[in-house]
Amino acid sequence: MQYIQVTFSFTAIEAYQQDLLISDLAEIGYNTFEDTENGFAAFIDFDSYKKENLGDVLARYEGEFESNYTITEIAAENWNEEWEKNFEPLIIDDQCYVRATFHEAQPQYPYEIVIDPKMAFGTGHHQTTTMMMQYILSDDVQDKTVLDMGCGTGILAILASKKGASSLVAIDNDEVCYQSTLENSALNQISNITAACGGKETIPAGPFEVILANINRNILLDQIEVYASVLNPGGSIFFSGFYETPDLDMIKAECEKFQIRYVDHKKIGEWVAARFKKD
Repeated sequence: MQYIQVTFSFTAIEAYQQDLLISDLAEIGYNTFEDTENGFAAFIDFDSYKKENLGDVLARYEGEFESNYTITEIAAENWNEEWEKNFEPLIIDDQCYVRATFHEAQPQYPYEIVIDPKMAFGTGHHQTTTMMMQYILSDDVQDKTVLDMGCGTGILAILASKKGASSLVAIDNDEVCYQSTLENSALNQISNITAACGGKETIPAGPFEVILANINRNILLDQIEVYASVLNPGGSIFFSGFYETPDLDMIKAECEKFQIRYVDHKKIGEWVAARFKKD
């Protein structure tokens, strides 16, 4: 498979503006982002790339900041080489060690996850993934059924499985993410994750006791009603992929329609992750 790499450079941009731009790009199919010296690079599979969609997103920011970008076609094998050069192991809360296959194992950590993203989002390095992993590490998922929506590499489902979840369903609408979840489950010797490619129509009837959804505000708002229908009373939902203002209040309001109450949230930079409970 081939990909399109769009490399952005900025003369002056606020961190929140860059985060908003990345979020908007994710909504139109860009699934991997890499920091550069003067901005960032965004990747999208070749068949999903549309110049007019990129133009529409950039038009929203006209007058807010100055930017230039270049477009490059890149083969999957070249992306994997670049990723291997730049990927560094990650430690979450001194409990979980995330590494690639070419890094040394670190058995002193309670949970070790081996990840090969292959263009799929989710190595734990992004703030939203880190916060979701922190929630999983602090929550009791032992013997619980778990739904992971927008699973990316499958890293959240894999961690929940390692923490004792009984069965897990991991769903993403990107074929690359679906395949990545299968491969990473095998790398981690996880056998209780069922992966599926699709959107909210793919969610099985459940019931689930825990739902993990690290996507973006608009998709979450669209899918909350379905989450409510498959979540057991007393079950937990962990959301991320959005900002504190105005996104969190919008998600709270939508959840209240379905007897899902806000519990707490955490924040890294401009990004937020939040915990909800179904009454």
